Amino acid sequence: MTQTSLQDEPVLRVEGLEKRYGDGCSVCSVSIEPQTEIDRNYCPACGTVHALRSVEFEVFSSEVLGIVGESGSGKSTILKCLYFDTEPTTGAAYISGHRGGEESIFQASSQLRRHIRNHLFGKVYQNPVLGLKMRFSALANIAEKMIAAGNRNVEMMEDRARELLEHVSLPSYRMKEAPETFSGGMQQRVQIAKALSNNPPVLLLDEVTTGLDLSVQAKVLDLIKQIQRELSVSMLLVSHDLAVVRMLADRTLVMLNGRIVEQGLTDQILEDPQHPYTQELVYSLL
Repeated sequence: MTQTSLQDEPVLRVEGLEKRYGDGCSVCSVSIEPQTEIDRNYCPACGTVHALRSVEFEVFSSEVLGIVGESGSGKSTILKCLYFDTEPTTGAAYISGHRGGEESIFQASSQLRRHIRNHLFGKVYQNPVLGLKMRFSALANIAEKMIAAGNRNVEMMEDRARELLEHVSLPSYRMKEAPETFSGGMQQRVQIAKALSNNPPVLLLDEVTTGLDLSVQAKVLDLIKQIQRELSVSMLLVSHDLAVVRMLADRTLVMLNGRIVEQGLTDQILEDPQHPYTQELVYSLL
């Protein structure tokens, strides 16, 4: 990514994003700083879990933004909020394809949310069961996403599905088979093809290599790099593995207990981590 692209208007902008499970109380109010009373992101006084606390970031055109952190840090919750899989407690998110980037997607009607989900975002889930109809064919899974976006041309949808499945190197003789018969790596490739079906400007990738063998991980990561290079799509890449983020991300956010504790160019974070938690992550790679 060039320095010029960093000076452009962001494709996606997130401001003050918060997600809590529970009503909160005066002890754990997210407006209180510092939050010494909270045990990690859990309030022992009222039992509220603060999954996200005042999260803010931007994603630029053709950029891969990595989000790294341990399990429970809140990184996957960001993607759930953006893709409307869960409702944020407070905050705003602006994407350039919706109202010129001037209105938060969280203010959109249910009809507009479907449009945003089907046209402006593509998501690849950590668990393919969440992103695919496992008993439908690979072709039908991609067609489903296109139908949701309003496409009714059967021939065009089948051609597009075949093109995408070839792009992710799924053998043509398996395109009419159900993903339940595929390996984990092949299921992830079908998810990626489905996510790209309507040419979204932003891909949301949630732990896409977790549970895969190392050789399969490498193939999936190479595929993601190829897609980013050829299609110039922006990506929000969530991982607990800094090695994955190092391979793919231009910039990286480090999350801990629902907060961003460090952010910057990936190379800078790897070479000179400032936060103690980031230092632990980086040193674990050595």
